[in-house]
Amino acid sequence: DPGAAHQRTGSCTSMGARQEPAAGNHHRGSGKAVRNRVAKKVARQAAQTLQTQGRLSLSRACRLLGISRQAFYQQRSRNEVRALRLAPVRHLVQEKRQLMPRLGTRKLHYLLAPELKTRGLKLGRDALFDYLRGEHLLVQPRKCYTKTTNSKHWLRKHPNRTEGLELTRPEQLWVADITYVTTKENTAYLSLITDAYSRKIVGHFVSDSLATEGVACALKTALKQRKANLPLIHHSDRGIQYCAAPYQEVLQSGNVLCSMTQGGDCYQNALAERINGILKDEFLLTPCPDLQSLRTVVAQSIHIYNTQRPHLSLHYKTPNFIHEKSLEAISNQGSKNNLKTVNLF
Repeated sequence: DPGAAHQRTGSCTSMGARQEPAAGNHHRGSGKAVRNRVAKKVARQAAQTLQTQGRLSLSRACRLLGISRQAFYQQRSRNEVRALRLAPVRHLVQEKRQLMPRLGTRKLHYLLAPELKTRGLKLGRDALFDYLRGEHLLVQPRKCYTKTTNSKHWLRKHPNRTEGLELTRPEQLWVADITYVTTKENTAYLSLITDAYSRKIVGHFVSDSLATEGVACALKTALKQRKANLPLIHHSDRGIQYCAAPYQEVLQSGNVLCSMTQGGDCYQNALAERINGILKDEFLLTPCPDLQSLRTVVAQSIHIYNTQRPHLSLHYKTPNFIHEKSLEAISNQGSKNNLKTVNLF
């Protein structure tokens, strides 16, 4: 699940050199044992299929596949007991996915862990993954693309001021982007402003066009919520909406420094692209009837994203939690900031 604002980094563990056992038989034996277990599982599944389809009796299917009927029934009994024990898990998963339909396994495991512990259910992340796969509850990737950026224009393009930037607080860097969202009537455009440190969406606006006014509305919303009187950078692509005079005037009135990607490198605004993907792939799954209903759904989705969806890059905390706690720390400490430094990408 990425799932990731400042950075979209994965978790990476550095492992030092370890002395290998004197002989490799232990590892080969372990690998062989795993292969044997998998082979037996496949054989039992095949026997069940052959019997269910009426092609062979269970006894003949077991003999053909090299397993005993006793082992088959013992495993089936264990599976039934396990399915009964894990029955509440399906309900818990469906409950979480009512709000976040495409929430990934790692985030689900984190959110479900307290409830599972209360119920006395021991279920690790990999076991949950296997369970979801068996219940056909894994989310499938979605891919689609519509161009929303027009950078071939004569307006001034600003330099990229995010290279080498260390993020130490909220309201240090905002990233902006536009993405399309379809309704049953037409195509709408969602403008987002995201705080790179906390991953919180601080401003948004849904428009029926790519006009600068809609994009500027998202920025104005973000500026109204701004709390810290500290230097702030606004980073976006080189789209004509962001370069236009009305948008630049809003930035200047808020004393915000403008930064833009160079050339057509989308990775220079990777966080904004990632947030677009989260909203569209996890929340905005069904086309709304019209623009007004879409605006309502987007507002609800952003609220859930900010307040309930855990982020791997935030150590499973929510954007709103990190944003508010960090700003509170800044307020209490004055200019001395002891917040954790994070990477942008």
